[in-house]
Amino acid sequence: MAEQQYDVVVIGSGPGGYVAGIRAGQLGMKVAVVEKDPFLGGTCLHRGCIPTKSLLENADIWTKIQKSKEFGITVGDVTIDWSVVQTRKQGVVDANAKGIEFLFKKNKVERITGFGKLAGKGIVEVTGEGGAQRLNTKNVILAMGSVPKDLPHIKTDGKRIINSDHILRISSIPKSMLVIGAGAVGCEFASIFARFGTKVTIVEVMPLLLPIEDEEISKEFTRVFKKKGIEVLTDAKVESAEVNDAGVKVVVSSKGKQQTFDVEVVLSATGRRAVTENCGLEGTKVVIERGFVQIDPYMRTGEANIYAIGDIVPTPALAHCASAEGIVAVEKIKGLDVRPLNYDHVPNATYTDPEVASVGLTEKKAKERGYDVKIGKFPFTANSKAKIIGEANGLVKFVSSKKYDELLGVHIVGPKATELIAEACAALELEATSESIAKTIHAHPTLSEAMMEAAEDVGGHSIHQ
Repeated sequence: MAEQQYDVVVIGSGPGGYVAGIRAGQLGMKVAVVEKDPFLGGTCLHRGCIPTKSLLENADIWTKIQKSKEFGITVGDVTIDWSVVQTRKQGVVDANAKGIEFLFKKNKVERITGFGKLAGKGIVEVTGEGGAQRLNTKNVILAMGSVPKDLPHIKTDGKRIINSDHILRISSIPKSMLVIGAGAVGCEFASIFARFGTKVTIVEVMPLLLPIEDEEISKEFTRVFKKKGIEVLTDAKVESAEVNDAGVKVVVSSKGKQQTFDVEVVLSATGRRAVTENCGLEGTKVVIERGFVQIDPYMRTGEANIYAIGDIVPTPALAHCASAEGIVAVEKIKGLDVRPLNYDHVPNATYTDPEVASVGLTEKKAKERGYDVKIGKFPFTANSKAKIIGEANGLVKFVSSKKYDELLGVHIVGPKATELIAEACAALELEATSESIAKTIHAHPTLSEAMMEAAEDVGGHSIHQ
């Protein structure tokens, strides 16, 4: 076995791992990133964020074409060529993967293909097609990510009962689909296929869709989702899903009643589990609780010189959060003055129609933390740009502290919510007040004016409502 010496070895090349590798390279460290897949980028790039958003863009274009008559534009016969949709999606993914390869070369990051595991203090063993090799390293960053999780009583088969990995490879648009779970993943796929003509039913055990969002935002989102022809069952549980020749027979119980659905496919979107098995963690001081690696604010585990980031740690399972954690870990290894992440400032973004985005505390959480809160709201129905683009559903909601007018959270459901949230992220990071946002002159006509007006509404002086 050939032996090499590194400052850092990163296991996993998702948005946490590859960013950690690049940052280490920028800081002049000798770094290797170990990845078992033949491509870099992990779940986010190949089975998550990027391919999903590519399909959502197709659905957005399709929806615009359907509405074109309202804008005085008549389009002839329009069809969906699913094979081209899939080819374009793959092209976007491949271009991004090549971009990561380029950045690795630019920053002198060594890429090692194979399955990486801890094999003793300061040793990572990589098993690949060419056999095994040992990497000697001063530090290890664990970034193995996560995989879709089955419900105990409903196992995916990749054909009729599918998960978020399988659905990206689906060969045609199904006529009907039942989605289990109304988090971001379930709602995004429901939004994609409903717009492509699939009869979609979505089942959620909680009272509202997108249950982690502010209750008012979830209520508005659920209302608009139903208006778009998606059948919504909340406070509901899937009792069974039996595959037959025609598809899947699904029994759902909701509020004391049982309903049966016959659908072509079932999408199980009930969460993901961290990948920590077979990674050599046994016999180390790395602590795993409830499936997650436990860390301190600098991403350090209980074992000296071993760090963990991304979906394997109990922080928001979001690509941008993993990237930020990767940078914190590497900068701590380098000995820089590192500020721990404020997880209240990690934004959520759901790219459905309508979009949903949020950052900071919900109204309920702010009250639970003891804040006396003031709320400001502004509906997109009163925003000129939303009317111009024909997307006036939804609202912006500001949550502020009454005592100091400190901005605590911003919650959006409506057009381009996932882009608008960036202003709120900056505002929270800069410790802005609602008044400071209200006094910031926003260009007219823009969707961003809804942010200004919601901030003004905290003080009771929103102009356009």
